[in-house]
Amino acid sequence: MTLDTLDINVFIAYVVGLVIIAIWISRGEKSHETNTEDYFLASKALPWWAIGASLIASNISAEQIIGMSGSGYAMGLAIASYEWMAAITLILVGKYLLPIFLKNEIFTMPQYLEQRFDSRVKTTLAIFWIAVYIFVNLTAVLWLGGLAIEAVAGVDAMTGMLFLSIFSIAYSLYGGLKAVAYTDIVQVVLLVFGGLLLSYLALTQVADGEGLFAGFAILSEELPSHFDMILSPDNANYMSLPGISVLIGGMWVMNISYWGFNQYIIQRALAAKNLGEAQKGIAFAAYLKLLMPVIVVLPGIAAVVLFPNLTSPDLAYPSMMSLMPVGIKGLVFAALVAAIVSSLASMTNSISTIFTMDIYAKLKPAKSQTHYVNVGRGATLTALTIALLTARPLLGQFEQAFQYIQEFTGLFTPGIVVIFITGMFWKRATSRGALAAAIGSAVFSVALKFGLPSLPFMDRIGLVFLLCLAVTLVVSLMDKPSDHDSSVSLDDVSFITDRGFNLAAIGCVIILTFFYVTWW
Repeated sequence: MTLDTLDINVFIAYVVGLVIIAIWISRGEKSHETNTEDYFLASKALPWWAIGASLIASNISAEQIIGMSGSGYAMGLAIASYEWMAAITLILVGKYLLPIFLKNEIFTMPQYLEQRFDSRVKTTLAIFWIAVYIFVNLTAVLWLGGLAIEAVAGVDAMTGMLFLSIFSIAYSLYGGLKAVAYTDIVQVVLLVFGGLLLSYLALTQVADGEGLFAGFAILSEELPSHFDMILSPDNANYMSLPGISVLIGGMWVMNISYWGFNQYIIQRALAAKNLGEAQKGIAFAAYLKLLMPVIVVLPGIAAVVLFPNLTSPDLAYPSMMSLMPVGIKGLVFAALVAAIVSSLASMTNSISTIFTMDIYAKLKPAKSQTHYVNVGRGATLTALTIALLTARPLLGQFEQAFQYIQEFTGLFTPGIVVIFITGMFWKRATSRGALAAAIGSAVFSVALKFGLPSLPFMDRIGLVFLLCLAVTLVVSLMDKPSDHDSSVSLDDVSFITDRGFNLAAIGCVIILTFFYVTWW
């Protein structure tokens, strides 16, 4: 499939317009020198609607749109558990974790670990996150983005990845998080409406023009297994989503790690005007998250009927875009590219934040604010260059990139959750206990992967979490009390429990209960 001239012109207009908007947003007062708070935390002035939109734009990247649509093609609606459970996770993060982070006035997640534990824990996790963001997240977004551009526009994947890198740099390098967050508002609007339009066109095409509900009925009848939310052991995809344990096991660990302790996600909330704005933004993002399966998973399921002979599941979403009329196709393609570059910009901004504030600033203290901002920009360019060179060798061999991301991040995710949860809610946790969890997470994960290959991935995550928790408890109790026992914890924070936030939580629970009961 290739784009028509009108589609190309629409796409070019969108790219140019977004860059102009970003430059306009990035402009500052001539009398004010851009400092690290301006560049990395948008001057701590983001309103709730910008926070919520940016959270979703950062999350909906190539691995979400292309990868989850591919997983929808391969395994069906069950993959939507990641999305719907994320809505509840966001509410929990806003209620219990954000108040602690904001009261500590941190720039980064490693910075909190230094305040709570010591520099060893901070440095260990800082290096880990930089490595994962570059070699797992950035490479995955670039690779899937390159494949999408190749499938839709007929451009070589490597050329597509180079374009995505340059586009990301053009609108985010100068303005930092502020430019990323405010342009994300435009991107999310386009993504949501473009995704809903694609789902509508897909269902009407399945029904041969007889309507939206007729198309859904045909999919349910022809592909009943693709609408199972809880997979049985005899399902071919049970190893990826092991039945009821998805709802009560390891997926909670994955979601809490991603939405609660992931720098390029939580950084938006850290940039809020205040706690109230941050929590409103989190609630807004939770409701947007409920739409994601309709936008990204449903087209993948429809592709099983419309394009049954795809060579790779990750080609499902790009193939479905051929259903779009001329002009609209260019706009939806622009939305897809927008999602990719938004995630690239978010990740590189977080890499530069961690590198600058947690590593470089400790090695080179007492430098000017402008110097640190320029170092952050240099870190952004370096990270993108490394990811661009390593994307094809790392991901070219994997059939489903979303599973690649989960598998590699899953090595350390249980330990990270244990470190933060015990550090925030158990004052007796010590630095040695935290380091034991970090090391144990990798050791236990590898041991179980090869020692019990029949154990589903999600169950392995849950089991490793429990093992790391046990190790942390034992080591901390055997160790002397931490020097950071006075750090901010649950008991020290006054939580906002306004009626609106509580109603948002109740609404999410009701909606998700309906979904699971309907498709169980």
